[in-house]
Amino acid sequence: MVKALARFLPILDWGARYQRSTLISDLVAAVVVTIMLVPQSLAYATLAGLPPQMGLYASIAPLIVYAIFGTSRTMAIGPVAVVSLMTASAASRVATQGSPEYIAAALILALISGAMMLAMGLLRMGGLAKLLSNPVVNGFTIASSVIIAASQVGPLIGVKTSGQTLYAIAVSLTARLGDFNAWTASIGVASTAFLFWVRKGFKPVLMRLGLKSGTAAIVAKTGPVLAIVVSTLLVVGLGLSAKGVRTVGAIPIGLPPFTLPPHAGPVWLQMMLPALFISIIGFVSSISVAQALAARRRQRIDPNQELIGLGASNLAAALTGGFPITGGFARSVVNFDAGAETPAAGAFTAVGLAAAALVLTPLLYFLPVATLAATIVVAVLSLIDVPDMARVWRYSKRDFAAMAATIAVTVVAGVEAGLATGVGVSILFYLHRASKPHVAVVGQVPGTQQFRNADRHDVITAPEVVSLRIDESLTFANASWLEEMVPATLADRPEVRDVVLMCSAVNDIDASALESLGLLNAHLEAAGVTLHLSEVKGPVMDRLQRSSFTQALTGRVFASQYEAFRALAPAACDSRAMDLSENVFGEGI
Repeated sequence: MVKALARFLPILDWGARYQRSTLISDLVAAVVVTIMLVPQSLAYATLAGLPPQMGLYASIAPLIVYAIFGTSRTMAIGPVAVVSLMTASAASRVATQGSPEYIAAALILALISGAMMLAMGLLRMGGLAKLLSNPVVNGFTIASSVIIAASQVGPLIGVKTSGQTLYAIAVSLTARLGDFNAWTASIGVASTAFLFWVRKGFKPVLMRLGLKSGTAAIVAKTGPVLAIVVSTLLVVGLGLSAKGVRTVGAIPIGLPPFTLPPHAGPVWLQMMLPALFISIIGFVSSISVAQALAARRRQRIDPNQELIGLGASNLAAALTGGFPITGGFARSVVNFDAGAETPAAGAFTAVGLAAAALVLTPLLYFLPVATLAATIVVAVLSLIDVPDMARVWRYSKRDFAAMAATIAVTVVAGVEAGLATGVGVSILFYLHRASKPHVAVVGQVPGTQQFRNADRHDVITAPEVVSLRIDESLTFANASWLEEMVPATLADRPEVRDVVLMCSAVNDIDASALESLGLLNAHLEAAGVTLHLSEVKGPVMDRLQRSSFTQALTGRVFASQYEAFRALAPAACDSRAMDLSENVFGEGI
């Protein structure tokens, strides 16, 4: 009974083996992640166009819920840049930023996306994450990062900007450049430069001060907190708020409130598609981080249970004043490096954030918005992987085209249009590739039973026999192609009397392809050519035998291509391969 429950409640598994040493490791990791998560939560809430405290709220209850339902031992969930941008993009369609209706739309987004992920997890649909190609996800992340960074240029220099596309942001920034504030710009540029330096320069300094490499790396992750403290003290000490430096202002003190999204029917319908995109991107990015970290410790991640964990966490965010969340790469790596051993570290982090919401919020009144903008800019620019684009270009022009289309449309038309374009282009390329699978005329490698592409290797062929290796399943997408391809191959080979379709790579033959095979068989018979099959896989053969095709087939179904070639072209076949096979494998063949 407990084992069955542990499948849906992983806490019962790791909790039963929880030890004091594990507690200490989790507590240390929680302290480090809490320090890192406070500025990130505030920054990503402002990026989403929401009050800063909603970032804290979105990081408390969801962490506790994920500790109960999640399977990753080191995943740290909460607001992330890309999902925050998607939230802003969706909510701004139905309301003005800062309005109660806007906040309600964010709550609805979290509720719907949570319900969607929960439903997909219960339906065991975790494998769907693989249907979104990495080039599309990476292209979407790159374009979103560019938009996010552009949107923060205004706050960095004291100019209010708007828009969800690069063009709209640029127009807004240009129109309001007259609001430029030198004090704000000084804080924003200095904070950005400092945070970039912290990423690589802070650790060596700490090591020179006597800290060990691992400890120095963890402490260096707290650089954003140092930027917040110093910039806040400067605002207070120099009275910069009176000189036009915009600050966070009053943040309500207290724990997350219970919030129930309003029953506004039209808004719910408008949030459905954005919530679906948020669910997909949130899950794909989260599961990739979880699996990468789990592999380092030889642990296992259950994608279906992760959907349940993330879905439940988003529901918790919606009911406690938060907005859509997912697993964050940077904070999860910090959690891992800090020594977290179980999801309890996340629960302890939630306790730390709750304490921050009760105690620290008054101290953040004079926190410059420019510092939060600098935190966002530095975080998202690290997501722009130009070398990855070059690798994809070298490896596959089709995948690069999908990536480029995703980037271009996202930057020009917005995040949802960009993601839809990337998925659409990927599907079109897949269907195009499936409609024209690779086919090779094969021949026997001398002295072996192996058959290889005649255009690539020095092989033995026979003029009266054509052997075609089909490197794709036969489906409705390529059924008509099959009927055209074989006669075209035989057009300039009048001496051919046998055609062998080598099916070693064919994992499926659907009804449309079966009908095409029947027509091909009849057309070849009328032309005096016999059709044969070879190396048909068991499940495929079982289905063929349930049809009338095997009875109508003019030729035979051979167990191997070598057997077909030896039977149909004995004079050309290199029989040494048979002797070699008998000597090496004996009677076990």
